[in-house]
Amino acid sequence: MDKKRKIVVFGGSFNPPLNSHFSLAEQIVNEYEEVEKVVFVPVNNLYEKENLLGNEHRYNMLKLVIDKNPNFELSRIELDSKRPLYTIETLLILKDKYPQYDILFTIGSDNLKQLDSWKKVEELVTKFKILVLERDEDDMDKIIQSNDFLKAHKDSFIKVKNNVRSNLSSTFVRNKIKEGKSIRYLTPDEVVNYMKENNLFE
Repeated sequence: MDKKRKIVVFGGSFNPPLNSHFSLAEQIVNEYEEVEKVVFVPVNNLYEKENLLGNEHRYNMLKLVIDKNPNFELSRIELDSKRPLYTIETLLILKDKYPQYDILFTIGSDNLKQLDSWKKVEELVTKFKILVLERDEDDMDKIIQSNDFLKAHKDSFIKVKNNVRSNLSSTFVRNKIKEGKSIRYLTPDEVVNYMKENNLFE
């Protein structure tokens, strides 16, 4: 990475947000001194995903945690859109909002494998650098070498150094709630309390 100040965009459903989401974001800020903040961008519930909570519940749960960390910011860009936005559209909006920063987008290696099917992906990898979080036994370099499109744009991808590998998913947490089991330490206490108060996922 060059030394220009940077913002990392962390998109996702956050259904619910987990400790691993926040620890990963904090680690990115710690590992890269040029990264000033991580912007969390929850997807709109117009996005076709099973069991996706309403926009405001997911926004509220994120806000409870993000407001306590000066390195984090929460964006409503996708939540307030009348239609699902392509990733490139979200990033261009953020680029206009923060012209003094380089904008990076973070994805998991599972999404990297499917990136060539994304809308306007050529523009995405040309205009923005992408931080890749390796999941399970994935190897970013091997994934790139096995795909002609990714290989042609290999300079657009940055492997997150020393990243925490976590197989924990929001689906796993939702299932534990439905089974009546504790999710303490899997998601922040503020989120646990919010879900209890609003009878979410029960």
